[in-house]
Amino acid sequence: MITHPEKVLFPADGITKGELAAYYEAIAPVMVPHIRARPITMERFPAGIGKQGFIQKDVSKGFPAWLERVEVPKKDGTVHHPIVTDTRSLLWITNQNCITPHIWTTRAPDLYHPDICVFDLDPSEDDAEALRDAALRLRDTLEELGLPSWVKTSGSKGFHIAVPLDGKLETGDVAGFAHAVGTLLTIRDPKHLTQEFHKKDRGTRILIDTGRNGYSATFAAVYAVRAKAGAPVSAPCTWEEIERGEVQPRTFTLRNMADRVAEVGDLWGDMRKKKRSLTRAVGKLRKVKG
Repeated sequence: MITHPEKVLFPADGITKGELAAYYEAIAPVMVPHIRARPITMERFPAGIGKQGFIQKDVSKGFPAWLERVEVPKKDGTVHHPIVTDTRSLLWITNQNCITPHIWTTRAPDLYHPDICVFDLDPSEDDAEALRDAALRLRDTLEELGLPSWVKTSGSKGFHIAVPLDGKLETGDVAGFAHAVGTLLTIRDPKHLTQEFHKKDRGTRILIDTGRNGYSATFAAVYAVRAKAGAPVSAPCTWEEIERGEVQPRTFTLRNMADRVAEVGDLWGDMRKKKRSLTRAVGKLRKVKG
């Protein structure tokens, strides 16, 4: 049950908590398989996006007995992350005024072997052509290494590019590989791409953020609504749409996603059938860099 469905979470758009919950309920059949069993960090906005929100990782009280959680060790203790397994659990976190669920690259119970590698393109300025070129350059580099990739809008400023993995390598190895790919790209195009995390050091370049692959790091879940005006969604798209410039980071929203899914289905639906080993790609990367 959704409490206070009349609460306005997106003031400029009049989008209520009830409308947000209705979106997540409708999108659950395609969203849940992608996020099932991944530890979740909730980005919560009890007073709507016009007021300060907060990040919540630990759920130690106030949760129903049926809600699955995973215990994660941390310095001086543990964190109990909620786990989404079905529509009911997705709606439970939504009822906590969680607009965006952020997820790990691993799934419980094995939190040390990622089944996805994520690259986050974060532009320093609004330049659609440069962002598109960066995404395509990353796609082509991954193909060069024998890795097919999938793309989604971030719902914010950039794109997320993902590679499905067989889950045989540990987190540190996957993170190291992603960083090495980012390094190769910045060497090839230092004018437009960077790995400098601090904005003051980037200039106008696009950050290739590979930090999403570290242990306990997160990224916005596929189909997640972002806490920004217009309620943009981090939505799957095709590489052809990127090539033609038809899709921008905030093209898809809570209010147009139903038509989008009805038209194209789950564009990430076949990703789980295309898992790859990074072992061979690591070898190819060494040769390319050498």
